[in-house]
Amino acid sequence: MSAKNEEFIPKWLAWETTQRCNLKCVHCRCSSDMLSSEGDFSTQEAFQLIDDICEVSKPVMVLSGGEPLIRKDIFEIARYGTSKGLRMCMATNGTLITDEVCRKMIEADIKMVSLSLDGSCAAIHDDFRASPGAFAGVVRGAETLKRYGIKFLINSSFTKRNQHDIGATFKTAKSLGATAWYMFMIVPTGRGEDIMSELITKEDYEEILSWHYQQEKIENEILMRPTCAPHYYRIVPQIAKAEGEKFKRRSLTFSTGGGKGCIAAQTICLIDCFGNLKPCSYFHSSVGNVKQVKFKDLWFNSKVFNELRDFKKYTGKCGECEYINVCGGCRARADAVYGDYLAEEPFCNYIPVKTRKRMEKEAAINFVK
Repeated sequence: MSAKNEEFIPKWLAWETTQRCNLKCVHCRCSSDMLSSEGDFSTQEAFQLIDDICEVSKPVMVLSGGEPLIRKDIFEIARYGTSKGLRMCMATNGTLITDEVCRKMIEADIKMVSLSLDGSCAAIHDDFRASPGAFAGVVRGAETLKRYGIKFLINSSFTKRNQHDIGATFKTAKSLGATAWYMFMIVPTGRGEDIMSELITKEDYEEILSWHYQQEKIENEILMRPTCAPHYYRIVPQIAKAEGEKFKRRSLTFSTGGGKGCIAAQTICLIDCFGNLKPCSYFHSSVGNVKQVKFKDLWFNSKVFNELRDFKKYTGKCGECEYINVCGGCRARADAVYGDYLAEEPFCNYIPVKTRKRMEKEAAINFVK
C-alpha cells in the first residue's frame, strides 16, 4: 500500500441498512418513512460487504437507516461485524428500543448507540420529527439503554425552528446520561431540501459555534462535538488566540477526524441500502456500487474521492483560505447549494486573508480607473 493510500483509510463507515423508518423527520437526508425502500442487501450480501470492507481496514461501522431496528436481521449482521473485528455501532431514533433490543445489543457487542434528540421538550422535538410521541420514545429509549449499561451518544440537529433551544437540548442530553453530544448543522439533502429557508444563517452559525467553544471549555461531564460544521476548526484557534490561551479540545479526539473539519472521503463514507458508495451521508450522488465494484477499488480509485482529498482543487474562498487544512468547508453542503462539491462552503462568512487582499487590490484598481 502506498503512502498516499495509507493517509486515507476509512475509520468510520455508515451503512444505510434500510430507508424505511417509523418517523418522518423534516430534515431527513433520505426522506424516510414506512413506505420507503428496504434496500436489496440480503443477510449474506451484508456479510460479504463487511468482508470487503475488512480488506481495506477495520473501521467503526455504524448500522444506520432509516431506522435500522426495523430490519429483522440487524443483530445477525452486527454479530458478524463484531466477529470480524469491526467496532459495531447503531444509529437509531430511539423510539423502538426495548429491554429485548438491549439484550440483543449486548449479545452482538454493539459498542455505541446514537440517539436523535432535536429539542428539550415534546413540543419542539415532535415537531422536528413530525411524529407525536417521538420525544417520549427517545427519552424512554435512553433510559432503557442506561439501565442496561449500554453507552449512547445524542445527535441533535438544528434549523431556525429550534435553534433557540440549543442550550436546553444540550442540558437534556446530559441529564439523560449520554456519553457525548453531537450538535448537527443541517445539510440540505433529501427532505432537508424542502426547508432550505430554515437553514441557520451564516452569522448565527458563527455565534452558535462560538457558544459551543465556550461551553466545551468548562464541560467535564460529557464529550461535545459540532458535526457538519467544519468551520468550528477555524473558529476554535481564532477565539483561543484572541483569548491568549491554548484550549485542549476533548471532544475532537473523540471523533475520527483527528481535529479536522470535513473528512468526507478522507476517513469516512456512506454505503446506502442499494450499495451506492458516497463520500459522506449527505452527498447526493454516488461514486459507484459496491455490489458491482469492490469497495477497495472505489475507495482508492474514485475520481470524486481523490478530488475531495486534494485541497488544491477546492475553489472560491475555501481554495484561498489559510484554514483549509483544518476546516475544508462542508463538501456536501457546497454540492447541495452550488452543485459543485469543490466550491466554497456556502454557510461560512469568514473572509480569508488572501481573499481580502485580492479584493482590496481589485478595489484599488477600480478606484484608480
